[in-house]
Order: sequence, then structure tokens, then C-alpha cells
Amino acid sequence: MSDAADSMPRDASSLAAPLPAALSPAARSLRGYARWRWWEIALFVALPLSWLLLPAQALLLNEIAIVALFAISLDLILGYAGVVSLGHAAFFGFGAYTAALFAKSVLPDPIVGLVVAVAASAALGLVSSVLILRGSDLTRLMVTLGVASILYELANKLDWLTGGADGLQGVVMGPLTIPFTSLKGFDFDLAGRTAYAYTLVVLAVALFVSRRLVHSPFGVSLQALRDNRLRASSIGLSVPLRLVAVYTFAGGVAGAAGALLAQTTGFASLDVFDFHRSAEVLLVLVIGGTGYLYGGIFGAIVFKLLHDLISAWTPQYWNFWLGLFLVVLVLVGRERFVRPWTWFGPGRKS
Repeated sequence: MSDAADSMPRDASSLAAPLPAALSPAARSLRGYARWRWWEIALFVALPLSWLLLPAQALLLNEIAIVALFAISLDLILGYAGVVSLGHAAFFGFGAYTAALFAKSVLPDPIVGLVVAVAASAALGLVSSVLILRGSDLTRLMVTLGVASILYELANKLDWLTGGADGLQGVVMGPLTIPFTSLKGFDFDLAGRTAYAYTLVVLAVALFVSRRLVHSPFGVSLQALRDNRLRASSIGLSVPLRLVAVYTFAGGVAGAAGALLAQTTGFASLDVFDFHRSAEVLLVLVIGGTGYLYGGIFGAIVFKLLHDLISAWTPQYWNFWLGLFLVVLVLVGRERFVRPWTWFGPGRKS
């Protein structure tokens, strides 16, 4: 009896499923940090709804989505890694010219061209990332600006390949085919409906992947080295490897934005390497905020709508009004700007 009784608990314990180990406080904190908020879900739902509800504005919305994707790529290195760049247009332009040259000389398939452009821009980010590992913020500003200037001049001089100052013309994209499905033959129409749907899908995928990245332990470590690189390295984090990784990934995302611009417009010019591209995307993040990815989307919406409305109202002085808006935004503060009753003190209504 005693042997049978002794065997019963052992048999019962062998059939019982092992209990999961208790989560550590750090793991619980990270899980709560990565939890989806209601407004994030609403934003992902609003993306396809904009395609359905605003068909007449597809061209403008396509531009907004491309700028938002470009801003997300900059936010990855600026808002999370603390790397300030004035030459982020280097990856944008490299992706645009790669996609245009691939479509014109190799294969006009949009998705294959997009993949090639992303890979090429990521490779450029990997190669140029060694330039940002040393020096101060001012040094990095000049180095990133120098990389974009070099590519600008190369695109200008190699006119037999890039078209020079005239741009790369005659880029004709084939119909959009969705891989692993029977959905084929979506031509790029003049109204921009197909182009906007294509850009929305790429934006949603890039935003989802970027969100997973920044809410992972790797993303948290990026914020640690952004706040204090010396302290991050002292606790064992490999600062150079993390900077190279995020710079490479951000270069690929920026290249995707440039490729989308070239594919949906059928044209690539020196304008994609110009300094104003890098300056505009910085302004987008000033408006929308840095360090939470969605600032690029909200900032792109406000910036492009202001650009479109003000330039239609006063074409000669739209820069003045846009600059005035930015000055007021910076002086008042983004939080107080959306809550005017706090302009004269915290929590005080006028």
C-alpha cells in the first residue's frame, strides 16, 4: 500500500503541465510598454479607410504617406538612438534612383524593384554607419550632410546613367502583382488610387516592423544609449553594433520611401538628394514629435496639408506662413499648442 501510495503523487505530478515561470519586473514592464493602445489600433484602421473615403485626394495622400515613411526612418535614428542627421536624403535618393534604374534597365516589377532599392539603401546605411560612430553631434551633422552631397554630385556627373540635371526620365512601371495570390494586373492610374494603396501597404508593414523593433529589448537599449552612451557602454551594451544596426535599418526604410516616390511618379531627379529633403523631414518631426514613431505620421499630415493649403492661398509667401507656424509651435510647445487654455500657465484657462 505504501508503495502504491508513493507512486500516485509521482504519476499525478508527471501528468500535470509545468507551471510557467513568473515574469520578472523588467519583463512585465517591457510587456506593458509594448502593449497596443487604442489610438494605435485606430490609426491602423484609419489607413485603409482613407483610401476608401477620400478617392479624390489619392495623389496628395500618397505624398503624405511617403513623407511619413521617410520621417519614421529618421525617427528611428534621431528619436531612439539620438543620432542627428542632416543628410538623411542620401538614403531616400539612393532608393529612388535604384528603383528607377532597376525598372528602366532590368525589370519593371514594382515589388521586386522595391526590395532591390531597400537592400541597396540598407547596404549604403551599413557602409556609411562607420562614419557616425565617432565624434560629437556637430561632427555627425557634417558627415551625414557630406554623404548626401557626394551622392548628389555623383548623380549630377554620371548623366549617362542618371540623366544628370534632367533627371531619370522614361521610367515605366509594370502592373502591380501581389505575391502568393491570384490578384494581378493593378496598373498605376493617373488618379493615384493604385499608387496610394501600394504606398499604404508598405507604410503599414514598415510601421509594424519598426514598432516591434523599438518595443523590443533592442529598442529599449537604443533609448538607453541615446540618454547616456557612457553609462550604456559601462553596463555591457555594445554601442557601436547597435548604432550600426539601427542606422542600417533606418537607411532601408528611407530607401523604401524614395523607391515609392520614383515608382509612383515615374521620375527620379537630383531633387531627391537635395538638402531641403533632409530639412523638411526634420521639420516634420519637429511638428509631430520624436521618440514614438507616430510623430512622423502626424507631422507629415500637418506639414503636407499646411504646404498644400498655404501655397494655394499665397504661392509667393507660403514659406513665411509655414515658418511662422513653426516658430509659434516651438515657442509655445506642442502640448500647449493643441491645448490653448494652457498657454498662460500649466493647467490655467484664460
